[in-house]
Amino acid sequence: MEVAVYNIKGEDTGRKVVLNDEVFARDLSEGNAEHTLYLDVKQYLGNQRQGTHKSKERSEVSGSTRKLGRQKGGGGARRGDINSPLLRGGGTVFGPRPRDYRSKLNKKQKALARRIAMTARANDKKIIVVENFTFEAPRTKDYMAIAKNFKLADKKVLLVFNGLDRNVFLSVRNVPNAMMAQAKDLNAYAILNNDALMLTEGSVDVVNQF
Repeated sequence: MEVAVYNIKGEDTGRKVVLNDEVFARDLSEGNAEHTLYLDVKQYLGNQRQGTHKSKERSEVSGSTRKLGRQKGGGGARRGDINSPLLRGGGTVFGPRPRDYRSKLNKKQKALARRIAMTARANDKKIIVVENFTFEAPRTKDYMAIAKNFKLADKKVLLVFNGLDRNVFLSVRNVPNAMMAQAKDLNAYAILNNDALMLTEGSVDVVNQF
């Protein structure tokens, strides 16, 4: 697959770059592509969770253990002490406990999920290849000028570079709907969680090896 290369002004440079069909033009009807994506995204989101949620159960609530009323004859349920879940301020029944949400996924499945995600972006025509660029200094205005040139100022954009460009990273850090990532760090969730994927020429060689 060949796609045009644009400059940061949004103009076609007349050059083309070759995208690996194994990464950008897969047959999504083969195998279980949707389930593979689900497993990868589920693992990524689960690994982001702290799992520190906790509520106090009956035995952990601070309060008197004096029996509130007689066992029988009161006309109501047997409530026991003031820590009962039936009363306001009492313990929580089957409340959340700290747990680890992390899961494992083998490398081949993760690599396949990246390729499937890239193909989905290509099918939706959400991939833009731009020539390598950098900023002389960190300036959000410079990034916004590029976004406007591609009519992406109000869109969620993922910039993919071959390496870490500090000036570009700092320029997009304050933009709520923009993010920069290194090609080697991409995952299926990052690829899909945007309105446009902007690849630099230098990053294409890395992505083609997915």
